[in-house]
Amino acid sequence: MQFRQLEYFVALARERHFARAASACFVSQPALSEAIRKLEHELKVPLVRRGRAFEGLTPEGERLVPWARRILADHDLLKQEVAALQTDLTGELRLGVIPAASTTVALLTDPFCAEHPLVRVQVESSLRSAEIIERIRRFELDAGIVYPDGQDTADLLVTPLYEERHVLVVGSELLTGRSDTIGWPDALELPMCLLNKGMHGRQLIDDALAALDLAATPQLETDSALTLLAHVGSGRWASIIPQTWLRSLAPAAGTRVLQPDGPSVTARVALVIAAAAPGSVLTRALIRTAQAAGIDAALRAPSEPAAD
Repeated sequence: MQFRQLEYFVALARERHFARAASACFVSQPALSEAIRKLEHELKVPLVRRGRAFEGLTPEGERLVPWARRILADHDLLKQEVAALQTDLTGELRLGVIPAASTTVALLTDPFCAEHPLVRVQVESSLRSAEIIERIRRFELDAGIVYPDGQDTADLLVTPLYEERHVLVVGSELLTGRSDTIGWPDALELPMCLLNKGMHGRQLIDDALAALDLAATPQLETDSALTLLAHVGSGRWASIIPQTWLRSLAPAAGTRVLQPDGPSVTARVALVIAAAAPGSVLTRALIRTAQAAGIDAALRAPSEPAAD
């Protein structure tokens, strides 16, 4: 059995198409098909249902895909470990990130890349926590930044990064005649735009308001942080967003940032990797960077208030 055969088999399982799998592996379609046939012959089980085109994997093939992924992942980890013994860390680190952490991930990846300049980092920042965790288990990602609460992390190593806090951002004209403080009931009377229902950030807000017997009825909903801040910047809208967004997505002039009186809307954000020993030398290095970076303290540091 050759690793190349397993790579072709995993690519076919992912692409569900012979030509696309061959293209992803940079080989001809006949070469890929022949390698998989040899793998079937060696394993003595059919892996692929063949017709005039790809018709899916056999039940045996479906059961063997996770094993093939694990063998290939362990092979990559072995090569990384050997390289680390010989020289500085090299290789590629695949990091999945929830959208809410897309403005804070640099607090982790920047020092990591500075410490390990030969490592390439691939960041996917439009994934949900459950998807990131599942892709780590399938060895398609090496690590993830997620909301760990409410997720099945039994087989993962969880390293807390910071606590996310939500604030009210609002055009200052909407606050004319009001004091510098505002409660949740008054905040919800403002023309509101929020994240879509079903998104984790929106669920946090809805749960916090429900505890106060309140509910948000936004006129506008979106899946985009930029869209929310653009509407608030027009001066005629208010929104509730993670304070961390304001580090990179500065609100427009004339926007106020307030913490409504009452219970805070918070969520834990953590770094997760597979817990299996010995683990990847790259993910172990990433954890060391996360522990030394002091991300929570950096985000708690006071910043200059937005100009009115």
